[in-house]
Amino acid sequence: MANNFEVRYAASPREVKRMDTKELRDEFLIQNIFKQDEISYIYSHYDRFITAGVSPVNQKVSLETIDPLKAEYFLERRELGIINIGGSGSVSVDGTQYDLDNKEGLYIGRGNKEVIFSSDSASNPAKFYLNSTPAHKAYPNKKIGTEDLEVIELGAPETANARTLRKYIVNSVVDVCQLQMGMTTIKTGSSWNTMPAHVHDRRMEVYFYFEVPEDQAVCHFMGQTDETRHIWMGNDEAVISPPWSIHSGSGTSSYSFIWGMAGENLDYGDMDVCPTNELK
Repeated sequence: MANNFEVRYAASPREVKRMDTKELRDEFLIQNIFKQDEISYIYSHYDRFITAGVSPVNQKVSLETIDPLKAEYFLERRELGIINIGGSGSVSVDGTQYDLDNKEGLYIGRGNKEVIFSSDSASNPAKFYLNSTPAHKAYPNKKIGTEDLEVIELGAPETANARTLRKYIVNSVVDVCQLQMGMTTIKTGSSWNTMPAHVHDRRMEVYFYFEVPEDQAVCHFMGQTDETRHIWMGNDEAVISPPWSIHSGSGTSSYSFIWGMAGENLDYGDMDVCPTNELK
């Protein structure tokens, strides 16, 4: 059983209004996701969503259960989504090996007992970003290659939000219980993601920002539409977005992010949009 986990409890809008910068970051910001040869887990009480990362360098790394799950093995009552943002590597699931190149994904269904991560090269290790949610049914495992993705072009240079959205784990690509994952890349010259801002009170979300240059940053906006807050973020950092909160960001350079969702439904377009000029 893994001991390197952290539990994050749910906070209401009333509490968040009173938080200072440190409290806001402690509550929602996730840092140091990729630790060499081990998995770090963040267990959120928002829809029991787990965020984790693993970068195998010197050895293979196994997915272990954690105490909050009270489960014999991690996927006893859960499903798992994986996107590799590093060098090539593989994931072995109950003896079946799935090779994942950079920006390829894998869905693993409920009931799989042994999940082992490895890299092809220690000098260019894989970086497997993980999202997991409770699952009521077992669906087949599926690798999601670049040819399997649903790709959508969004935004425009005129509004500084031109971006490419790639859907990895959605019900039109993979049979899934409640987890959804995808990747958005901001085009050169644009900065804003997910604009106009919106909320979906039926689903929570986690944003993982990467490909942020070392000397640059992303300002992530959250909170209610009439009571927004912000968190400055660096490369390979994630942020928890409550169901009642907007989730939008603007970078000082181009960047990418992985979005993961869980909650009431699998309707990607189910959201309540707030006109940009009405944000406060």
